[in-house]
Amino acid sequence: MFIQIEPQSDIPIYTQLSNQIIEGIAKGDINPGDSLPSVRSLAADLGVNMHTVNKSYHELEKKGIIRIVPKSGAVIQFPMSITEGDSLYGQLLAELKPRIAEALVMGLDQKQVHTLIENIIKDLKG
Repeated sequence: MFIQIEPQSDIPIYTQLSNQIIEGIAKGDINPGDSLPSVRSLAADLGVNMHTVNKSYHELEKKGIIRIVPKSGAVIQFPMSITEGDSLYGQLLAELKPRIAEALVMGLDQKQVHTLIENIIKDLKG
């Protein structure tokens, strides 16, 4: 797993870390059942505070992406089945809707938005 932190970014480091772990799972670089490095180890490797890594892991756990096992570490969960009525579906909708609205306001048409999403999926799935 290769993680690159951009300290000058407006995106908080714990969010960058979470996003890159999620992307690694989506790409298949990290698989369900795999263990993530310990908080201490990953913090040392990235040169960030342990609390930053811990916050990232807890955010991922809250989303159901990882399971934190005391004394054993963080383990990637198996994919969930999500349907339209689920709270996670609603959360994803609430997070994506403003980004898609922004793309439309900035001049992309519906076809371009679809193409953009398809390209992102292709990039993630190879």
